[in-house]
Amino acid sequence: MARIIGVGIATLDIINSVQGYPAEDAEMRILSQRICRGGNATNTLVVLSQLGHHCQWAGVLSDEPDGQRILDDLKQYQIDATLCRVVKGGKVPTSYITLNQNNGSRTIIHHRDLPEFSFNYFAQIDLSSCGWLHFEGRNVSETEKMLVHVAANNLALPCSLEIEKVRPGIKVLFKYAGTLLFSKNYVLEHDDDNGIGGAINFLQARHREFPDKQIVCAWGEDGAYGIDHHGIVYHAPSPATKVVDTLAAGDTFNAAVIDCLISGYAIEEAIKNGCRIAGQKCAHVGLDFIKGR
Repeated sequence: MARIIGVGIATLDIINSVQGYPAEDAEMRILSQRICRGGNATNTLVVLSQLGHHCQWAGVLSDEPDGQRILDDLKQYQIDATLCRVVKGGKVPTSYITLNQNNGSRTIIHHRDLPEFSFNYFAQIDLSSCGWLHFEGRNVSETEKMLVHVAANNLALPCSLEIEKVRPGIKVLFKYAGTLLFSKNYVLEHDDDNGIGGAINFLQARHREFPDKQIVCAWGEDGAYGIDHHGIVYHAPSPATKVVDTLAAGDTFNAAVIDCLISGYAIEEAIKNGCRIAGQKCAHVGLDFIKGR
């Protein structure tokens, strides 16, 4: 199994489960509440760790009780956080999540009061034994420096880039990572074609720009799409499952795709595995659900 370094954020998630999403200005009793660690990069690492990989997280936390709570959770999943930068003051990124029990949808309100992980800290990381690098598509200017650094010094090191949201200048990052993991939301905001054809057209357009890359697009309940180096588009359907909790489903999908690619599987098998394991996740609350490939 590989040593994987993930660069991105960790959050404190306060999750309120409700019977149905409330109307504006309504009062409602919640069914349950749980508080846990979240964040795209760390969620992906938690799944990869359960799939047997040695995972390290590079990010930023504050020296407050909630920061320690996040570190304790990562330790529970054997994720090495020694690359983390801990700053004085501030507040860990906090997501207030309303989870609709009727359909599994989640609505997120997010607050952060911390700096992003900078290139200066990344440049100090010893990448010699790293088998895979995974980046969140955020903090664009600093992430570009990190990717340039990797390209200049570790040409054989495979990298993946998650592109979940439309952010200013994010397209500049696409040329650096060998695997691009797009979300459905990004494609719909980027492309005028909101149907399934939007995913295929989007992948084909990105392939024309970057023919040497593996490009994937998760498509929610319709599964996922991927395109290989030859320009062949593959589709994997979502498994039939009772949806309980979609929180971190995309992060889980990304982890399962990375797991397959590290093991040498083709993009077709990788997106099938991504949909299968993301389906397992959606049928369970939280990320303690792994049943293997």
